[in-house]
Amino acid sequence: MSWEAFANVVIKYWPMFLRGARNTLYISIVSTIIGSLIGLLIGVVRTIPIPERGFKKVLIKIVNAILTVYVEVFRGTPMIVQAMVIFYGSLMAFGIDMEPMFAGIFIVSINTGAYTAEIVRGGIISIDKGQFEAAHAIGMNHRKTMLYVVIPQVIRNILPAIGNEFVINIKDTSVLNVISVTELFFQTKTVVGINYKTFEAFTVASILYLIMTLTVTRILRFIEKRMDGPDNYVVIPGNQMQVARPEDLIKHNKGRQ
Repeated sequence: MSWEAFANVVIKYWPMFLRGARNTLYISIVSTIIGSLIGLLIGVVRTIPIPERGFKKVLIKIVNAILTVYVEVFRGTPMIVQAMVIFYGSLMAFGIDMEPMFAGIFIVSINTGAYTAEIVRGGIISIDKGQFEAAHAIGMNHRKTMLYVVIPQVIRNILPAIGNEFVINIKDTSVLNVISVTELFFQTKTVVGINYKTFEAFTVASILYLIMTLTVTRILRFIEKRMDGPDNYVVIPGNQMQVARPEDLIKHNKGRQ
């Protein structure tokens, strides 16, 4: 590879690479959000206590069985196969002609939902049972316990795993080229088909993928750090304020003098 050939590929085809990177990011962001919501809902439903008898017991078991099948199928099969089956199968079986971009978002979302459901379920199980008992002792039902006690903790605990799913989605959108989604890998193949500069074109694509994943990782780590709060702080007597830096405490004391 000559640097001149590499520069020519970048200069001549950068709009195609940027268009592909934009579509990759768009699909990844939307699908991760939708998939996380799906996973959160399924994770909560699958942890609902099962009554000892009655119609509700049967209903919950049926719902859990359906959700278990969904999770196992989408976790146990490659996304590229899911894309082919859903995109072409929906047209053949139901006459639904999906737009490639919509199909891509749909496929990545339900795939992410299956993985996130297990992450959420594990997060809920990891919460100390004493918190459930304490919530029930003050009159909270299961819904309120989940909403006000468990889910806020679960969201913080699973944030790194959700971030990891986001990074995986950025890379896994490349399989959507089989259903003609114009993401980064598809656009790179198009560039190669035009000028036959395979190494140069895919080197550019690799750099763009790396930039996107590193940027997302840094942003998510910053968010996690902000959610954790300061490592060291002092509590001012008679005030709920927490001060992270000594100079803030000095400033506060001067204001009271």
